[in-house]
Amino acid sequence: MITKEQREKLRGWFAGRLPDDLFEELTELTVDREEITVIGRIPEPRLAEDAPDAEREAALESRVQEFRERTREDRMAVAREAEHRFGRKVSWGVECGGRRALFTHVAAPVMTRLRQPERQVLDTLIAGGVARSRSDALAWCVRLVQRHTDDWLAELRDSLEHVQRVRAQGPDAETDQAPPADDEE
Repeated sequence: MITKEQREKLRGWFAGRLPDDLFEELTELTVDREEITVIGRIPEPRLAEDAPDAEREAALESRVQEFRERTREDRMAVAREAEHRFGRKVSWGVECGGRRALFTHVAAPVMTRLRQPERQVLDTLIAGGVARSRSDALAWCVRLVQRHTDDWLAELRDSLEHVQRVRAQGPDAETDQAPPADDEE
């Protein structure tokens, strides 16, 4: 968990470090303990107003692929520098014509111990064809919770940032002043 200020500094670093012509706009930058994900908007392909959906979809897919290949070296140079500086892997994605595509991203293993009722939920998702494995089923559950609790999770993140600020002001915080001298001489 990083603070709002740290997130703003990270976003500023990327905004300043990315080549000016890489994205039309840096739309999203997310970070966790393992990964920084950078998503930017790229221009849509020029098509006729009445272009069929299949043509539009194929054009968007090719634009994303063209961008990925053309910018690979620039993105890798920024990623190497950021990984060294921030100690996290960097993943990339784009938005184009209302479509979002992630190129590569970290799939971090998460170890947990589940009791039988929780395992039964995962096994039911597998039996129902929603997931191929318990790992897939658990990821599906996390995405479902994330989708339905965004406001609650945002409030929780804000609360955690407040706790970090209060801790930083505690007695172990670094100060520029020396502690007051004792009057017992």
